[in-house]
Amino acid sequence: MTTRILPAAGDPDAARHISTLLSQLPAAEPGVPVPDSTALLDTLGRLAAESIDELPEVVLVHERIGPVPALDLIREVALRFPAVGVVLVSSDAGPAVFSAAMDSGARGVIGLPLAYEELAARVQAAAQWSVGVRRHLGRGADVFTGPGGKVVTVTGAKGGVGTTFTAVQFALAAAASGRRTALVDMDLQAGDVGSYLDVQFRRSIADLAGIHDISPRVLQDAVYEDRTGLALLLAPAEGERGEEVDERAARHIVGALRSRYELVVIDCGTQVTGANAAAVEMADVAVLVTTPDVVCVRAAKRLVRMWERLQVRKAEDTAMVVNRWSKHTEIQPSLIAKITKTRATRTPVPAAFKELQAVVDAGRVQDLDNRSSVKQALWTLAGELGLLTPPSEGEPEAAGAPGAALAIRAAGPVARLRRGREG
Repeated sequence: MTTRILPAAGDPDAARHISTLLSQLPAAEPGVPVPDSTALLDTLGRLAAESIDELPEVVLVHERIGPVPALDLIREVALRFPAVGVVLVSSDAGPAVFSAAMDSGARGVIGLPLAYEELAARVQAAAQWSVGVRRHLGRGADVFTGPGGKVVTVTGAKGGVGTTFTAVQFALAAAASGRRTALVDMDLQAGDVGSYLDVQFRRSIADLAGIHDISPRVLQDAVYEDRTGLALLLAPAEGERGEEVDERAARHIVGALRSRYELVVIDCGTQVTGANAAAVEMADVAVLVTTPDVVCVRAAKRLVRMWERLQVRKAEDTAMVVNRWSKHTEIQPSLIAKITKTRATRTPVPAAFKELQAVVDAGRVQDLDNRSSVKQALWTLAGELGLLTPPSEGEPEAAGAPGAALAIRAAGPVARLRRGREG
C-alpha cells in the first residue's frame, strides 16, 4: 500500500531535509511541503471536500510551523480530519512534549535531527492507524469535515444591528428542527443571550478558560440546559472576566462543543478579539449581520477587510445577512454584497420592530409569534444556511430551504491580536 505523506514546515531547509528522507521510504508518496498552518488546513479542507480517500494518511508537523503553534495546529487537524495520522517533528522529544503532543491528538513524535529508522517507524505506525480509522468509517464515505457538528458564528458589523437576536433565532430554529444545538455567547464583555432568553446561571464560558482538557462532565457543568431545548454557554456576568477567554481557550471550548453537539451557534458580538476571531476562523459558516444604511455598510466593509488582513476569513467565505430591510431602502442587499465582496443570502430580514418589542422587553424572544415576518425570515435563513435538519427521504423539503448550501471552508490562522493590543 502506498502511504501519502504531507509535510508542513515553515523552515525551507527543514522542509527539504524532510522531503529528502521521505522520498527514501518504501511505498511512500510524499507531497509538496506546505509552508504554514493556513496552507495545511486549506489543503486538507480541499481534499476532504472531494472525498475522505483523497486525504493523506500522514501529516508531519514541524515544531516551527506558524502562525498557529504546532500543538494547536495538531489539535485542529485531529478534530477536523480525524482519519489523518498527525506526527510532530520536534527538537525536544522528551516526556513532557510527548505527553502534550498526545493530548493534542498526535500519533507520534519524531526527534530532531531526523533519523531514517525513527521516521520510518513513526510514519508506518501513523499510516496503519489512519487506514484502520478509514476502514471503520467505511470507504467511499460522503464529504467528511471532522467529528461532531457544524459551527456557525454570527457577527455584527456594528452595535445594534440585531446580532444577538439573529443568533438566538438561528439556534431556536435548529433546535425546533430536531438538531442538538448549543448557543454560545462570545460577546465576552456585553453578552445578552441570557437576557434575551430570561436565563440566569452561575457558570459562564470564562469558567472553562483555564481548563486544558475539557471533559464532557466539565462541559456539562458549565452549560445551562434551557427548556427551549438549547444548551447555553453564557458570557460572564462580570465583563472584565472576558479577558480570561483568549484565543487558545476559545479553540479548546469550540472544539469541545463541536464534538458534543450537532450545531454550535456562536454570538461573536461586534468587537474583534482573539477569542471570537478564533471562533470565526474555525466556523463552517460565518454570518455577518448588517443594516442597509451607509454607516453600517462601511462598518461591515471595515470588519471584513480586518478579517482578511488578520487571515481570519476571506470576504467571499462570509454570508451577509441584511436586517431591517424594506423594498423602499435605497441600499439593497445586492449592492451591500458588491461593496463588501461577501456572499449575499437570498432572504433579507424585514424592518418590523413592533413585532419584536413585547418579547424583547420581556426577555422572552423564544415566545415570538410564528406569524412574525421577522421570525419567518430568520428561520428561512437558517434553512438557507444549512442549519436545520434536512427532511427524511420522501418528505417534502421545508419552505425556504436552500437549493444549494453555502460553501464550507477550511479555517486559516488567527493573527496574534493580543500582541497587537500590547503594542
